[in-house]
Amino acid sequence: MNNILFDIPATTYKTLSDTEKYLLEYIHNHLDEISSMSIVKLSEHANVSTATIVRLMKKIGYDGYTSFKYSLKEKVKLSDENNEMENIDQKIKQAIQKNEHEVIKTIQLQSIGQIEDAVQKINDAEKIFVFGRGFSEMIAKEMTIKLQLMGKNCEEHNDPNIIRIKSKNIQPNEIAIFVSLNGETEELVEACKNLNIRQITTITLTTRMESSLGQMSEMTFVGYKGTHSYFPDYEVRSRLPLSVISRILLDAYAIRTL
Repeated sequence: MNNILFDIPATTYKTLSDTEKYLLEYIHNHLDEISSMSIVKLSEHANVSTATIVRLMKKIGYDGYTSFKYSLKEKVKLSDENNEMENIDQKIKQAIQKNEHEVIKTIQLQSIGQIEDAVQKINDAEKIFVFGRGFSEMIAKEMTIKLQLMGKNCEEHNDPNIIRIKSKNIQPNEIAIFVSLNGETEELVEACKNLNIRQITTITLTTRMESSLGQMSEMTFVGYKGTHSYFPDYEVRSRLPLSVISRILLDAYAIRTL
């Protein structure tokens, strides 16, 4: 009998009468019912006297039947909490694996040749404009700061109207970098069209090659985005793939130029 409720020494078990051993076995087999069963009901169901119940409780370390039931409820509650924690732990592991999968798949999608070409474009550009909207703005800002730290003339914009206006004034010796998860943000697509008309270099970081930005950009870096989201009701999907690409691109630039 391995249940934690009956973790009693073998010497104690040997002192139990046959009736007490039977009662102990009965309780063990009906634990789910015992927690809400009165001593009278237990007496009736197990066909033993209430005195036998009380005597057994004292022998196995409880003050009485009531203290036994209280202990039973606490241990069952603890067991439920442990099971719940195990389920939560498993879900957290799945979340970790999801992020790991996105990082690994994103890295596998990258081409050394394309990275080299982009590094050269960034190096040759007299000025770089980085455009991003929503949660992609954070990556755009990080890219801008890093490029500035490496001595590049670089500015970042996230306002729709400014993006449209700036895209019409970018010069041939300048380039634009777009950061967009789905590649369909209206003002970014419009800006890319403006730049294409004037044959100005555009680089896009996205997770959809078939998107408008993915198809129009001179150079498109594609990251892997998992299908599952922990925030399905909101457009707050992880930009982890885009962050990985931007880091690879800027690390490569730093290696080649510093």
